[in-house]
Amino acid sequence: MTPANEASADRLLTLPGMMRVPTPRLEMFMLRGFLSDRECASLIARIDRDRRPSTIADANGDHYFRTSETCDLPMQEPEIVALDEKISAISGIDRQFGEPIQGQRYEPGQEFKSHTDYFDPHGADFQRYCHVAGQRTWTFMVYLNDVEAGGATRFKVIDKIIQPEKGKLVCWNNRRPDGSVNPATLHHAMKVRKGLKYVITKWYRERPWG
Repeated sequence: MTPANEASADRLLTLPGMMRVPTPRLEMFMLRGFLSDRECASLIARIDRDRRPSTIADANGDHYFRTSETCDLPMQEPEIVALDEKISAISGIDRQFGEPIQGQRYEPGQEFKSHTDYFDPHGADFQRYCHVAGQRTWTFMVYLNDVEAGGATRFKVIDKIIQPEKGKLVCWNNRRPDGSVNPATLHHAMKVRKGLKYVITKWYRERPWG
């Protein structure tokens, strides 16, 4: 039986339409149409209203490393609770292991340079971010709109570029089979060239959040 804090490839592949990215380097999946047009539009409006400059955990001196804007979605509101439950149902991971869902907004020229979602075990702020809930495990990301030009997500190590598509879910395991962090999950939210790009992201942890 899969633990309550863990997703599994076998479970994900039982879901209609779920596709596995063909690479031995990491566990990665995609599902088109995960969110409806109405759900996407509502989330975009919320992100536009409540966005703030994005930040990174370990400052690296590059002030242009992450230039997008972020929205912290209110996890107590019924619409966001329903969204969280929907992601939990897909992932198979109990909601208590999830971080609050974030929205991101990218204008032309904005990007998030190559990074991993897990926290560097040797980073200066590792204990600060991981001492309670532990390391990040799975990432579940959903594109909320079709982008006019640019804005793809590039996984350089596996030579995979994913184009934004309204409602499309992309998820991946940030660890290797032995539980260590997986550098092959390195990815780049590439610059938007024309239009805007909106996504939401849900990260899960080893232990209950909070």
